[in-house]
Amino acid sequence: MNIVILQGQVRSDPRCSELPTGDQRWAFDIATPDVDGRSMSVPVSCAGPSRLASLVAGLAVGDDVVVEGSVRRRFFRSGGATQSRTEVVAIDLVPARSRARVRRLLQRGADALSDAAT
Repeated sequence: MNIVILQGQVRSDPRCSELPTGDQRWAFDIATPDVDGRSMSVPVSCAGPSRLASLVAGLAVGDDVVVEGSVRRRFFRSGGATQSRTEVVAIDLVPARSRARVRRLLQRGADALSDAAT
């Protein structure tokens, strides 16, 4: 089961790029503490015209958010060479201050894990 839930602060303004398919891809970074208490930057993306894309477009540096998604390794060509990037592909995003929405997001993740274990 590939489920990721991150809580942290937006560290870069969301960037929009157009994919060869014509879809838009939004990308931004979240700073979140690791197990040692140090801050680490995690790249997050979402693609396509969706409610999530409009939420991401409205993010600002410093916003505290909770993101649900999955880990994906993406390959692309740059400078004549194939490169890769590991990122979290967001399927939902809520402001961390919205406790009820955060609880629902966490419950949905826990339910998916429970269903996968049975």
